[in-house]
Amino acid sequence: MSWSIKLFRVKGIDVKVHLTFVLILIWAAYRWGSDTGAGWQGALFGVVATLLLFVAVTLHELGHSLQAIKYGVPVRDITLLPLGGVSQMEEIPEKPGQELRIAIAGPLVNFAIAALLIAVGAVLQARALITLPELVQSLGDANWAGMLAYLTIANLALGLFNLIPAFPMDGGRVLRALLALRMDYTKATATAVAVGQGLAFLLGLWGFMGGDFTLVLIAIFVWMGAGQEGKQVEVKSVLRGIKVGQAMTRQPQTVSIYDPLSRVVELTLSTSQADFPVTEVENSRLVGLLTQDDMLKGLQAHGMDARVGRVMETKFPAAAPDDLLFEAQQRMARDRVRAMPVVDASGHLAGLLTAEDINEAYRLLSASPKGWG
Repeated sequence: MSWSIKLFRVKGIDVKVHLTFVLILIWAAYRWGSDTGAGWQGALFGVVATLLLFVAVTLHELGHSLQAIKYGVPVRDITLLPLGGVSQMEEIPEKPGQELRIAIAGPLVNFAIAALLIAVGAVLQARALITLPELVQSLGDANWAGMLAYLTIANLALGLFNLIPAFPMDGGRVLRALLALRMDYTKATATAVAVGQGLAFLLGLWGFMGGDFTLVLIAIFVWMGAGQEGKQVEVKSVLRGIKVGQAMTRQPQTVSIYDPLSRVVELTLSTSQADFPVTEVENSRLVGLLTQDDMLKGLQAHGMDARVGRVMETKFPAAAPDDLLFEAQQRMARDRVRAMPVVDASGHLAGLLTAEDINEAYRLLSASPKGWG
C-alpha cells in the first residue's frame, strides 16, 4: 500500500503504518486534551492510549496472518490505518475449516489480550473491568489509573465488533465458512452477503432515525464491503479454470525502445490500444512496457521526439499464457495496472492482457452457462 512506512518485519510479513495514521493521533490528542480539560497531559494520555490500542490491532492482524501462513497463504504485509489494520493476503482459502480458523484468529487474540490484562489487574490489585456507566465517565477523564480498564474494554469491544456476521468484518467470513460446510462456497458467500447487507440496512436506519450519522457511515461501509466481497467471489466463480491465453489479445501493437513517442500517439489514435509492450527490434523479446500514463508524462517532459526507451517501465507485472485469469486479474488490481504483457517460457511476447479483455471474458462467460470449451 502506497504512502506507508515500514515499521518492522515478523515471519516475513512487513508491518507498515500509513502516513494518514498521524490523523488519529492528532484527533486523540485533541479529544483527550481539549474535551477533558486536561491540556497537554490529557493529549499525552490520548496519544499513549491510542498507540497501545493499535498494538492490539497489530496483534489482531498478526493473528490472522500467522494462521494464514500456516495454510500456505502468502501474506504480503499488514498496514495500520486510522480506522484499523489491514492484512494483505494473496487469497482467502475456499476450504471452510481453513477460512474459519484464519477469520476467528484475530478476535481470539483480542480476547486473549483482555484476559491477560484482567490477570495483570488481579496481580496489581487494579480494576481491569468496569461497568458501562464507568466507561462513559472514564472517557471524559484523562486518568492514567484507568488505562488498564480502558485497554481491557477496548480489546473486548474490538473482538466482539469484528465478530458481527457481516463483511468485511471477521464475522462475515466466519459466517460464510460455517455456511460453506453445508452448501456451495459461492452460495454461502451470497447468503453471508445478504445477511451482512441486511444488518447494515438496519444499522443505517437506526442511526438515521436517531440522528447518529456515525452509525450511518458504518452501515455504508459494511454494505459496500459486503457487496465487494460478493462481487469478487462471483467473478472468481465465473472465471474459474479460464487461462490467460484464452482471454488475452494475441497480436497486440508493439513498439521498440528506439521509436519516438509520436509513433505511440499515432497507434493510440488509430487503434483501441492504450498500453504498449516494448520489444527488441530483432525479435519479440519483451524489454519494457509503455503505459498511457508513461506516454503522457513523456510528452509533457520531453516532447514528441523522445524515445520510448527513455520513458517506458522496466519493472512491471507479467503473466504466462497458462496462468489462471482470475489470479492475473487480482495481480493487476493489486498493482493498479490496466494492462499486463503475457510472455512465454523463453521471455518472448505472447500477447497482452487488458482490463477490457477480462471484462469481455466475464460478460461472455456469465452469459454462457457451459463456459468455454
